[in-house]
Amino acid sequence: MSEQYDLLKSILLEKSVRTGTFTLASGKVSDLYVDCRMTALDPVGATLVGALGWKLVKEDILPRFPEVAAIGGMTMGADPISLAVGMTSALEGAEKTLQVFTVRKEPKDHGRGRRIEGNFQAGDTVVVVDDVITTGGSTLKAIDAIEAEGGRVAAALVLLDREEGGRQAIEERGIPVYPLYTRTSLLGH
Repeated sequence: MSEQYDLLKSILLEKSVRTGTFTLASGKVSDLYVDCRMTALDPVGATLVGALGWKLVKEDILPRFPEVAAIGGMTMGADPISLAVGMTSALEGAEKTLQVFTVRKEPKDHGRGRRIEGNFQAGDTVVVVDDVITTGGSTLKAIDAIEAEGGRVAAALVLLDREEGGRQAIEERGIPVYPLYTRTSLLGH
């Protein structure tokens, strides 16, 4: 892999990976907890996430889905990743700059009462983002919200696939998953 990939991996291992006994958002108990926000909110980590995420979008997703207009996912895990990838697309002067949005867990109870905030509108084809997928539950909730608001999800970009069935659950919906890392590539087992 690349020097950037190896550096991001080392930051993930240092800042985000913890071993022990943890109850995950899915309710499952695991020996591994990965808090990708610690890496994605680190300036160097965010820069690398943006560079590697944009490379993956540009080389793997856009050739298959050239109509993709925006990138985003469930707050809060997806937010720094989506913004980093979108900013990198703009900084690179890409022909296609990705707009960025975020999906709220619940609609706002004031103002316009929106569930999706930012640069998203009905009819957009998007890449959904998640920091970590285990069962795929939070990614699927984001997909449901995007589709309910009239969007089309072309693909899912994830920082880490724990390889515990989430990828398969998302792909069963016809949405290909593109992980930057898997449990195997991150930990070697």
